[in-house]
Amino acid sequence: MNSIVLYSTLDCHLCEQALALIEPMLSADLVLTVVDISDSDALIERYGVRIPVIVRTDTGTELGWPFDDACLLRFLA
Repeated sequence: MNSIVLYSTLDCHLCEQALALIEPMLSADLVLTVVDISDSDALIERYGVRIPVIVRTDTGTELGWPFDDACLLRFLA
């Protein structure tokens, strides 16, 4: 099973767009955790101006916005 984390925050329209791209790809083999960066000063410092950002938990590789379906599929492959 693969796992990804979406770093985002409330009222972020780009984060909502990213989630809309990710959700159709979710399955038993791909699990998503959404993390609100506003809960952590460290995450705000790291991702504050970059969200949405997706991180693969197996490699730590990050994919920052903007991305589309094709970029996301390559990132997950």
